[in-house]
Amino acid sequence: MSKRRLGSVRPPKRCRSDMDNISTSDIVIINGNSHPDLANMVAERMGLKNGGCSVFHKSNRETIVEISDSVRGKDIYIIQTGTKDANNNIMELLIMAYACKTSSARSIVGVIPYLPYSKQCKMRKRGCIVSKLLAKMMCTSGLTHIITMDLHQKEIQGFFDIPVDNLRASPFLLQYIQESIPDYRNSVIVARNPGVAKKANSYAERLRLGLAVIHGEQKEAESDEVDGRYSPPPTRNSTPQHAPSSSRQRTTSVSVGVPEHPVKVKPPLTIVGDVNGRIAIMVDDLIDDVQSFVAAAEMLKDNGACRIYVLATHGLLSSDAPRLLEESVIDEIVVTNTIPHEIQKLQCNKIKTIDISILIAEAIRRIHNKESMSYLFRNVTLED
Repeated sequence: MSKRRLGSVRPPKRCRSDMDNISTSDIVIINGNSHPDLANMVAERMGLKNGGCSVFHKSNRETIVEISDSVRGKDIYIIQTGTKDANNNIMELLIMAYACKTSSARSIVGVIPYLPYSKQCKMRKRGCIVSKLLAKMMCTSGLTHIITMDLHQKEIQGFFDIPVDNLRASPFLLQYIQESIPDYRNSVIVARNPGVAKKANSYAERLRLGLAVIHGEQKEAESDEVDGRYSPPPTRNSTPQHAPSSSRQRTTSVSVGVPEHPVKVKPPLTIVGDVNGRIAIMVDDLIDDVQSFVAAAEMLKDNGACRIYVLATHGLLSSDAPRLLEESVIDEIVVTNTIPHEIQKLQCNKIKTIDISILIAEAIRRIHNKESMSYLFRNVTLED
């Protein structure tokens, strides 16, 4: 048997961090005024310095963008999320993207953790699909790629003519449930309305927990405006008597008439599932107006739930939401830092924050190095 010579064993390769192989010479990270803390955390995780970009408003509220560093031939990543000041956030993003485009940047990637107007993605009454308009504006401004997180409807990606990566915050929220909720095995995942049932079911399957759905909460009825919306169709003999006979002959009508839509009647709120003596965990993608969450929590408490948690990706928490949450029976509200909410946390001690900057940094690294993004979407189903 031959003896191995000393020194013949090759030393192990040095373990490189995920960010070691980034070429820092051709990547620039800039941000607007929406969430500078998140932009700084992402840049720090990537070992980069935040680019020199100044965004301010003139006395007449016009937005001015000044980029101090050269962006010619570089890959630009603009970190700008949506907040309660959504219109200014959008204009800042569009002007920054257009400034980079006209300065000959090679690519311009918009990192928008919370996409504003994402709830206005369906036709309502005489409104419009604002998400499509916003997508057209972003594509026209010069953006070549979009990184966002937990869109309200995944179909919004189809409004864009550029690639869209819709990241998921569910791994962070699932980890929080497993590590920070005592005796989480005695929990039940709750959907506060049937529209969130798919997301809640996905959480329940991953955690191997039960599922409960609150049924009966429907949208408020439309106001009875006198604008022609409820005007009945003409009947067979509805032609005015003073009209000419030739006009009455040319008027046609159906024999039965157009059937009326049945009026929606709100059924009483009921819970489908057992929450008695269990920890109730409500999941959603956005927390803004919290009246529905508070009402659902009171019903869960009346049905025997011992503790109540609310988990969501985006914590907009507008108006007097912090006060309502502080006075409610909800024990804890967990959101990510896709939207700044430091002021709301000062008003409500129940709000907890999960940092997702590492996920955004990894997405930027993979896109910049032309690596596959599938690792970030492993074990993700259509219901997420």
